[in-house]
Amino acid sequence: MQIGIIGLPQSGKTTIFHALAGGEKATSAYSSGRLEIHTAITGVPDPRVDILSEMFNPRKTIYAKVTYADIAGLDKGISKKGLPGPFINQLGQLDAFVLVIRAFDAPAVPHDGPIDPAADLAILDTEFLLNDMGAVERRYDKIVESIGKGGKDREAALKEKGLFEKLRAYLDQEKPLRDLELTPDELQMTRGYGFLSIKPRLIVVNIGDEGAAPAIEYAHGVVLRGRLEREIAELSPEDAPLFMEEYGIAQLSRSKVIGLSYDLLGLHSFFTVGEDEVRAWTVKRGATAVEAAGEIHTDLAKGFIRAEVIGYQELIDLGGMNEAKHKGKLRLEGKEYLVKDGDIVHIRHNM
Repeated sequence: MQIGIIGLPQSGKTTIFHALAGGEKATSAYSSGRLEIHTAITGVPDPRVDILSEMFNPRKTIYAKVTYADIAGLDKGISKKGLPGPFINQLGQLDAFVLVIRAFDAPAVPHDGPIDPAADLAILDTEFLLNDMGAVERRYDKIVESIGKGGKDREAALKEKGLFEKLRAYLDQEKPLRDLELTPDELQMTRGYGFLSIKPRLIVVNIGDEGAAPAIEYAHGVVLRGRLEREIAELSPEDAPLFMEEYGIAQLSRSKVIGLSYDLLGLHSFFTVGEDEVRAWTVKRGATAVEAAGEIHTDLAKGFIRAEVIGYQELIDLGGMNEAKHKGKLRLEGKEYLVKDGDIVHIRHNM
């Protein structure tokens, strides 16, 4: 899972990036002029992993991973010049965006005009729409030209032409492509074009240390004290809880954002456990047992026989795997079993 963190200048997006990265070292993924991307891979906080690790005392404990990308260089009007191709390619590889919206007032951090979170959000939405309008128009013209020249696969070209007419009509209404109903085939056809408004988004409203949430509506969003939570992320595990208690913070921003990101992308976790390793794996909701096996290793999917499954809470209530086996609580499931959030899975295979 790769999530791009985007915001207007002085919104505090890099501060949010470091808070979410949890102290992980950032690396440079792309740089060209003002446009830069820095990434950090960090573990997904999950108390269930901690409890399972205490139960099995494994040699290794591995959390699910998420990649955050700090996207620098986006500003009002940049789409009029056209975003660089390599930059679009980088954005196209991301699964979702975190839009950081400034809602703090700090004289030391200048802002272009009054602090207006709703207006800043509208600017970002407009930039994405303008970029997509241009991309759709350019591709549509090429499709029409290809049909006129009598290309080899006329039927496929006509199908694509119909899709891009649909995309263009929706964008002309100033609506993001993420809200447009597309079939799986249509969605697959859009891949590779760098559409920005089609990506799921999470809105993070960055407030001051003592700030209050602004009165704006957003379907997927959270309010964070960016600077404060970055400071906490840089503290030792021993000092962080004391600091959180002092400021009345029950849950760190990274946990909130990751949880909302999972909801946004339709993801959840299953676990593998044992003396060697306790590990969390990420799959799409609705993933089958054989698809989950493939996440662990492609050979497990190829040689899949059955999956031994027990729910996390059931295992905890029973007190351990030996008790679960003794009481016959491990279920044998086939390839089409839909893996649930928190399932503990062992794959039987013939490889």
